[in-house]
Amino acid sequence: MKVGIIGVGLIGGSLALSAREHIPDIEIYGSNRSQANLQKSLDLGLIDFRLEETMIKQMDIILLAIPVDIALERLVDLLDEVNDNALIMDFGSTKAAICQQVALHSKRGQFLATHPIAGTEYSGPAAALPDLFEDKTQILCETQKTRPDLLEWAQDWFKKIGMNLREMDPVEHDQHITYVSHLSHISSYMLGKTVMEKEKDQSAIFDMAGSGFSSTVRLAKSSPHMWVPIFKQNKENITETLSQYINNLNQFKQLLDANQFDKLHEQILEINNIRQILEGITNTKNNQ
Repeated sequence: MKVGIIGVGLIGGSLALSAREHIPDIEIYGSNRSQANLQKSLDLGLIDFRLEETMIKQMDIILLAIPVDIALERLVDLLDEVNDNALIMDFGSTKAAICQQVALHSKRGQFLATHPIAGTEYSGPAAALPDLFEDKTQILCETQKTRPDLLEWAQDWFKKIGMNLREMDPVEHDQHITYVSHLSHISSYMLGKTVMEKEKDQSAIFDMAGSGFSSTVRLAKSSPHMWVPIFKQNKENITETLSQYINNLNQFKQLLDANQFDKLHEQILEINNIRQILEGITNTKNNQ
């Protein structure tokens, strides 16, 4: 089987490692906008060959692991080019725009929109991990529009690499992922910005930073090449969520300014209930 990976970075490289382990007789072809990273992918053994444009028709599977704006631009041309039995999958963090882009394409059945809830703050092929997707949720959108035999193959592969499959409407996906992913990245970026502006002495930051700060600001190391296009595509949902988030921050500040510490205590105690939600999610996953 010939698998082409467009964008051999953290996600694409980890997909390559998972594919090599679970797909027999595989040849992995890869491309990257950075020639240095592409060579690194070859040196690390993530891919076997460079993926040239002339090779697209030879691929059995094409994995799009590139920024969502570039994926949106390339998908139609790729569907035009692939052979009649190939499957294209994207792994981006927004789903509504890309599903709409190919809604009327004659080869719509050869596309599957996915979003693995997995990743780190690092990028590039050297960041690839063989177990990145193990016990992680894989969201699939509009599976009814993907050709059944191709869908079955994809689902079987995702299960083999230890993923928990969940189907979602692409519009609902973009709404929900705003809260649990996109807002988290924005918060991390802005915390990092605030601290860097306030603390001119960087050594003081590192000397005093505990695990709480490090874990909260960890996402601020994520690449803007990937995240700004996500913010752009999901702007409407993010703007609405940010308004609610900023309102909560302002309420917190008002209580602090008014010395209403009893109310702060009550509010934080209520927020502590998120522990039960998270524990419930963990237990559900463990029982699957």
